[in-house]
Amino acid sequence: MTDNRIIWLASFPKSGNTWMRAFLANYFIGGTKGLSINELRKFTLGDIRADFYDAAAGGKFELNSLDEYLALRPKALRLILNARDGTHFVKTHHQSILVHDQPLIPPEITAAAIYIMRNPFDVVPSYARHSGIDIDGAIDAMLDPSRLSSSPRGLFEIIGRWDDHVSSWTESEGLARHIVRYEDLRDDPKTGFAKVFGFLQVRPDPKQFANALKLTRLEALKKQEQKSGFIEKPKEMSAFFHSGKVGGWRNTLSDAQIARLHTAFEPVLQKFYPEIAAETASIAARA
Repeated sequence: MTDNRIIWLASFPKSGNTWMRAFLANYFIGGTKGLSINELRKFTLGDIRADFYDAAAGGKFELNSLDEYLALRPKALRLILNARDGTHFVKTHHQSILVHDQPLIPPEITAAAIYIMRNPFDVVPSYARHSGIDIDGAIDAMLDPSRLSSSPRGLFEIIGRWDDHVSSWTESEGLARHIVRYEDLRDDPKTGFAKVFGFLQVRPDPKQFANALKLTRLEALKKQEQKSGFIEKPKEMSAFFHSGKVGGWRNTLSDAQIARLHTAFEPVLQKFYPEIAAETASIAARA
């Protein structure tokens, strides 16, 4: 038996997962100098790392179907679980659901989850840039309940609709979780990350904590990318770290696009973003 367990760093794409990873990495192993954005793998693993699937298959393995991926995933996750001693962090964009009666996030290897959430109106333009598609295409993707993404090696991420993704993690039975709104983290990162540490039952060292905050300001991460690039950046993107602005959707989305998102996601918006739900309801009413 192993005592290893995973704390999932989970989010819909373009919701702040990399920022969370960078902060935790810089606090726990970055030291005074800090950890480069291209060294994040030293701290956090990802649940679609190709090398673990190769190891699970016993050689380089290119998956050709979702069923093949699902069949190999449990073994690959066991290898990811045991790649670090004790409880450790693993990034995922999967929903926390059953697919063909198989849990994508197996409870037996899970300690807890930190779920990073961002309002869908700001996700849309960021997701469009990330995927190399236009705004309407990004909205289509965020409304698609069967939405998958896959790497060139055929490693799938079962993402689905934005609201289904949020609900799968925030309503998952028996899962110890901490929910972080990206907007709150941007507004007051010190308080936001302190709450994460409270959930982890870690009393942070004040100097280390302050240094990690400084090293992972979005402006600092952007400068790192401009200087050294970012190995996780999709080819379609000119830059991974953009403005990270909260509320930029007001100057980017048309009334019709806002209305479409509001109508689709209103119940979850009312629960987690009531202030935005009220604002967009009036826009939807006149669109």
